[in-house]
Amino acid sequence: MEKTGTPIGSYAPDFELPGIDDQVHHLSSYLRQWSIVAVVFISNQCPYSCSYIDRLKQIQTQFCKQGFILVAINAMDANQHPAESFQNMKKFALERHLNFPYLWDPTQDVARSFGAQKTPEAFLIDDLGILRYSGQIDDSVHQDADARQITYLQNAIAFLLAGEEVVPKSTEVIGCPIQWRH
Repeated sequence: MEKTGTPIGSYAPDFELPGIDDQVHHLSSYLRQWSIVAVVFISNQCPYSCSYIDRLKQIQTQFCKQGFILVAINAMDANQHPAESFQNMKKFALERHLNFPYLWDPTQDVARSFGAQKTPEAFLIDDLGILRYSGQIDDSVHQDADARQITYLQNAIAFLLAGEEVVPKSTEVIGCPIQWRH
């Protein structure tokens, strides 16, 4: 499948999605409150996503006092995979003690507009709402966080915080394919 979606250097698509906190979340609201927003597409049952949860929580903790927020979105088709339902997202967040918002994309429109294809897949947005990085969180084999050598997402956040250009701007994503609705 050819990758479509938001090109690096373009405005990220705004969204209006329900969160596990039963509130409606908008990218524009996050951009008013935070200078850097990471949107990460995850899944409740993808082994790649599950192995990254602790790393995502660590990234949120590391950068939250510097004007950063991580927002996770589940765009998996819950009709094909009931474990991905909104209720199961709430259970997943509670069991995993998520320290970041977890949103549901039941129509998959947000995932398509970003160009997300796999979980986990990260998109980093600057204070102007411009997409500056997309791709992997780091270069590790998903089960082995200690094997990582390049922390792509953390490096990209650090570049933005320093007012520098993000390098690399994108990386190839490894993970579970998003299960699209039929």
